[in-house]
Amino acid sequence: MNASSLLFSGLVVVAHGRQYRVRLADGEEWLCAPRGKKSEAVCGDRVEVRGSPGGQGVIERVEARKTLLYRSNALREKRIAANVDQLIFVVAAEPAFSTTLLNRCLVAAEAEGISSLIVLNKNDLADKLPLARQRLEPLAELGYPLLELSAINNANTLIPYLEGKTSVLVGQSGMGKSTLINALIPGVAAATREISAALSSGKHTTTHARLYFLNPRSRLIDSPGLQEFGLGHLDFAALEHAFPEFAAHLGGCRFRNCRHQQEPGCALQAAVKAGGIAAERLRLFQSLVRENRL
Repeated sequence: MNASSLLFSGLVVVAHGRQYRVRLADGEEWLCAPRGKKSEAVCGDRVEVRGSPGGQGVIERVEARKTLLYRSNALREKRIAANVDQLIFVVAAEPAFSTTLLNRCLVAAEAEGISSLIVLNKNDLADKLPLARQRLEPLAELGYPLLELSAINNANTLIPYLEGKTSVLVGQSGMGKSTLINALIPGVAAATREISAALSSGKHTTTHARLYFLNPRSRLIDSPGLQEFGLGHLDFAALEHAFPEFAAHLGGCRFRNCRHQQEPGCALQAAVKAGGIAAERLRLFQSLVRENRL
């Protein structure tokens, strides 16, 4: 049998456009391209690749995923990571972060059954910390876990939250994701430079998703900084159930087809007035319904 016809199973550890690095069972990594014009694979995918040891490969098949974190709008979708158990959204005491972006990411994670952790970085900036905490308090009250740390001084406090999981780091640029990665994984800066050179992607801010092995049971995916997060792939029911605090009120509206906008007898609007749902969260839901034309 020709070596080039052999099929191997592997894990996508780097995804950059139509170029991938796939880690095989023996630890060897191949530079791979997709079969055909359509690029389906994403960091964290289990794939089958065809090729020969020491060479390049072609991705023949993407195996079924248990989760897929991605964003979308009317024109396109951007896949971030596959088969993750936990989304870690990194914010910082400084610069200011977007609570809207954070909430949208939490909704995307809920829709996929992915747990979430909010990391407040730069907690050594004592004068900036109270405002950051205040802005995160509504989400903490909903039950989203919040971890405060300094990526420079005590990044290891994150390690217990990573054990036994595949986690993906997301957030805006400038929040310290790369500093956190560098602190958690010795030698990662050198590895990143090597990968960037291989993919011709530059050597500065993260421009591609990269999966790291913390230990045999724990994996961490670093992703490029976000500025927006569309949720165009979610239908009305998926959106309703992606807000956990809505659950107790769904089915209580006067009209069965209530869109929770301005309809009389809306249970969600009544819950906002009673203090059971944060007005900001209902406004986000209403905005997403209009944005997705549902």
